Amino acid sequence: MTPDQAPPKPRTLLLASPRAFCAGVERAIDAVERLLDAPGRTEPVYVRKQIVHNTHVVAGLARRGAVFVEELDAVPDGATVVFSAHGVSPQVRDEAAERQLAVVDATCPLVTKVHSEARRFAARGDTIVLIGHAGHEEVEGTLGEAPNSTVLIETPEEAASLEIADDSRVSYLTQTTLAVDETADVVQALRARFPLLQAPPGDDICYATTNRQLAVEAVAERAGLVLVIGSANSSNSVRMVEVAHRRGTPAHLIDDASGIDPAWLEGVDVIGLSAGASASPALVTEVIEALGRFGPLTVEERITTVEDVTFAPPAPVRTRP
Repeated sequence: MTPDQAPPKPRTLLLASPRAFCAGVERAIDAVERLLDAPGRTEPVYVRKQIVHNTHVVAGLARRGAVFVEELDAVPDGATVVFSAHGVSPQVRDEAAERQLAVVDATCPLVTKVHSEARRFAARGDTIVLIGHAGHEEVEGTLGEAPNSTVLIETPEEAASLEIADDSRVSYLTQTTLAVDETADVVQALRARFPLLQAPPGDDICYATTNRQLAVEAVAERAGLVLVIGSANSSNSVRMVEVAHRRGTPAHLIDDASGIDPAWLEGVDVIGLSAGASASPALVTEVIEALGRFGPLTVEERITTVEDVTFAPPAPVRTRP
């Protein structure tokens, strides 16, 4: 700094809490790690799709020996394969059984709940309206549970124009990682279109998605900028950025500290920081350290709720160290 330059202006960092890994993500990653660490392991551990939607998590497990594949045809007969946290369709399960693959199902229990609801609604003769994003792995798995009884929509406009043969037997389900307020708008449009619409017994949007969105809302109220750590294919991370935008606060999704653009910080006194449910807490620490290099930084944690949810490991790995 030259004599005529002003010292860097102090900033406040509002750290949203809850943030980063949720219980379902921790369970899925732990399942792969247990297999990789199993004594005497000599065969590869295959994982269908990304175990969770985060480039750093996937790269780290790949360095340790996990082999990520798009479909089961890349897995040798009889090998061990892990199903990702997003879940799979019954067709994928059937293929695995036919190939005699040793399956470790790391599907998040909250996604499994939605699958169970789809089967139950279809069995009683309902048409199921699934609210979600086309092409997302979780949506593909849920659609596979009752493909002849399920229609996929994303917007209130699609809900308002939807045609169903028997509008007295309609129920809805949602992807677990949607924006809470936007999903409420779609459900409202569905109820207007189908007055007898049946809801799932509990919210399908998972607790972690909801909690992280509420935490982002809280920091966005004070912040001039919000940063969300997460990968571009992470639905819940993208929704968190959108939540900040809807509150009128500039926000950006970054994979890690290298994604910070110094221009974003110009004129910003208060920065909000969070991380999607599939992003590691270590990435949060790295981003805080990187922001500190732009000038004095006071970190304040903004806690909106405390999470204490845990899930047991998948049965095939529970007895492993």
